[in-house]
Amino acid sequence: MRLKGKTALITGAARGIGAAIAQAFCREGAFVYLTDIDEAAVRQTAAVLGDGASALHLDVRDEAHWQAATTRVLAERKALNIVVNNAGITGFESGMVAHDPEHAELAHWRAVHATNLDGVFLGCKHAIRAMRQSGSAGSIINISSRSGLVGIPAAAAYASSKAAVRNHTKSVALYCAEQGLPIRCNSIHPAAILTPMWEPMLGSGQEREANMREFVRDCPLKRFGTPHEVAAVALLLASDEATYMTGAELNLDGGILAGAVAAPNADH
Repeated sequence: MRLKGKTALITGAARGIGAAIAQAFCREGAFVYLTDIDEAAVRQTAAVLGDGASALHLDVRDEAHWQAATTRVLAERKALNIVVNNAGITGFESGMVAHDPEHAELAHWRAVHATNLDGVFLGCKHAIRAMRQSGSAGSIINISSRSGLVGIPAAAAYASSKAAVRNHTKSVALYCAEQGLPIRCNSIHPAAILTPMWEPMLGSGQEREANMREFVRDCPLKRFGTPHEVAAVALLLASDEATYMTGAELNLDGGILAGAVAAPNADH
């Protein structure tokens, strides 16, 4: 019960990493608001978690949605202790389109940043205001990506947006410290985590298996990560075990960023 008595709000919680984090938080005693743009799906996910969870429709790009969500949380729970800004898109959800620096369309570039960056900015802004209003200690957790630390030629908008999330996390952490607020802000940088977001890029049948092997070819651990492995890190950051950690970035990448490509020796 590491989160007993705490109230959390998680974006993009209908499936994947967000749903896994919600499950972990509920298991550890938090009351969790699962939010998503897909209202039917998030209600279904929340229903599975039982009385410790509630579903909210939230478009992270819309400030009015954030105002309504935090107002409801404070009215019902009196405090907001944890916000996880997880909602994100790759830009490939509707099919493979150009996202390289030369051919990407401005509209596609802006759409990725609207969700991945504007959504995080608004989430941090209204988390700070709600936590300040209730006088509660808080933890803001932003889900960035390994792609926010390295260049990704075929997904330039995604990489750019996640790099900005990394930096904004540090600005938020410093701002809260300057304000004397007991609010921490940290970022998690997952690499290849097997979630529905990957489906458009994996294909099916034999092609899927080949694509999966190719995507983890440079990973020292030679596998995809799981949403529950991300949730474990989020749980640490949300708990009182990490009260001296703010402005930090935690990489969850199977060892990719530990150095140059280090494939295991074929003889071992």
